[in-house]
Amino acid sequence: MCAMSNKLELNGMTLQELENLFLSLDEKKFRAKQLFGFIHKNLVTNLQDVTVFSKELRESLAQFADFYTLEIEKRLDSKLDATKKYLLRLKDGNIIEAVYMESYANNTICISTQVGCRMGCEFCASTKNGFIRNLSVAELLEQIYTVERDLDKRIDNIVLMGIGEPFDNYTNVMKFIRLINHEDGHNTGIRNITVSTSGIISGIKKLTDSKLQVNLAISLHNPIQEEREQIMPIAKANPLSELREALKEYQRTLNRRISFEYVVLPGENDSMEHVKGIRNLAQGLDVHLNLIPLNPIAEYQRARGDERSIPTFKEKLERFGLAVTVRRKQGIDIEAACGQLRNKYEAYTR
Repeated sequence: MCAMSNKLELNGMTLQELENLFLSLDEKKFRAKQLFGFIHKNLVTNLQDVTVFSKELRESLAQFADFYTLEIEKRLDSKLDATKKYLLRLKDGNIIEAVYMESYANNTICISTQVGCRMGCEFCASTKNGFIRNLSVAELLEQIYTVERDLDKRIDNIVLMGIGEPFDNYTNVMKFIRLINHEDGHNTGIRNITVSTSGIISGIKKLTDSKLQVNLAISLHNPIQEEREQIMPIAKANPLSELREALKEYQRTLNRRISFEYVVLPGENDSMEHVKGIRNLAQGLDVHLNLIPLNPIAEYQRARGDERSIPTFKEKLERFGLAVTVRRKQGIDIEAACGQLRNKYEAYTR
């Protein structure tokens, strides 16, 4: 297990924070922009590689500051597609997972926002080992940069759908988004970033107020309040009626389409009653419904019905005028599909 460093994490700082740092060292402010570029464009992991700095400046910085880096504990390559799952070791010894996916349009990464998750969704592996802590800004960024270094490819599409609830780590997630989007850094398009939430109403309201034009995805999974509470405990404190109002305000303010993520549990959430519930929830909203086949985990053995029912469910939803797609399964052979990510390494040493 690695010991945690008390040094300043340079790769988690904004450009303005770096400017203030250099001014405090009686250095010119432009040094901050140089370092910012080395971090987010050149992807350096060592102060000695910041070659535009003098040896004296590098040594001075190294006394109290460093780059936070992640260790690739294991990489699993799918035999079914180009998906790659990364088990990444943090400096405190905890393990998180990130998933790299390719399509004709872009290179996508699904990153984690927490070590573990406290949301408790029954069918999701990410919550089974409990919640440990939030990830820092540097830990969020380094998931992307570590994979880019490993594959020597640029990632241009980011989804915050890995382990954890992004709005449960709101401050760090928002700072991360602004950093990865910065024009002097990685410069990822703001509309190429998707934040997925289990429906934390306070987080949706804060995102609305921020005016950030990221994509918003809601993990819905059931449109009936009582049933949703049974599979998603967080729904008790975030009822669908209030969630709908928050989404209406979000759309009025930002004019952005919303995605509803919906894991299909055959025989449990795919009846005509559920179709009507989804329609009622989506009424007056610009919504795209993303149906997700249930991906197997050891702790959830219910609802293993016939997935051939999904096209029928999709057709019923479309008859009510809803825009619906079925998510393509990627990386299922390496447990990299939706709901399968864990913060536990031991599962891969068997």
